[in-house]
Amino acid sequence: MTDKTYNGWTNYATWRVHLEIFDSLPLEDFSDADDVYALAEACQERAEYYVECSSEPGLARDYALAFMSDVNWREIAQHMLEEYAA
Repeated sequence: MTDKTYNGWTNYATWRVHLEIFDSLPLEDFSDADDVYALAEACQERAEYYVECSSEPGLARDYALAFMSDVNWREIAQHMLEEYAA
C-alpha cells in the first residue's frame, strides 16, 4: 500500500486547497459554523463557489471540481479551529 499523505496532510488535494484558499482566511469569515462538521461543510461550499465564480463552465472547471472531491474538508476545518485556538 502506498502512503498518499502530503506535507502532513491527508493528501495533495487537501494540502493544496488549504494552502491556496484557506491558509490566510480568518475563522471569523465562518462565524455561522459552530462545530467542525459545519465548518467543513462551509469550507467545501466556499471553495466550490470560488471555483465556479472564477472559471468558465467547461473542462477546466470540471477538473477543478473533481480535484476537490479528494479534499478532506474535515481535516481543513479541524486545522482552522486549532490555529484559531492557538
